[in-house]
Amino acid sequence: MHTVTGHPAPLPADTEATVYRIVQEALTNVVRHARASRVGVELCHAPDGLTVTVTDDGRRPGTTTGLRLVGIRERAAAHGGTAVCGAGPDGVGFQVLVELPLVTSPTEVGR
Repeated sequence: MHTVTGHPAPLPADTEATVYRIVQEALTNVVRHARASRVGVELCHAPDGLTVTVTDDGRRPGTTTGLRLVGIRERAAAHGGTAVCGAGPDGVGFQVLVELPLVTSPTEVGR
């Protein structure tokens, strides 16, 4: 299942590639580890940023420091964003929540 909210606008090519890779890595984790029966991907567009949420109803990993999760955090940070990985809503499953600011130039990242 996927959901898109807000008013989607074209993303810079590097941000678009980062979002793609983050979702790909999160879904790979679901397939390899979660034993989930359902997974959802939500893209929430706002004027100043994009929130990406991948949530499953599977089993939670024993750690939130696996290589793919670290990679997701590093990709988000490279764009001035954050990534939080942990228990899903109501403590069920697992969720990856990434918030990326939308900036007009690379010099604005980190301000």
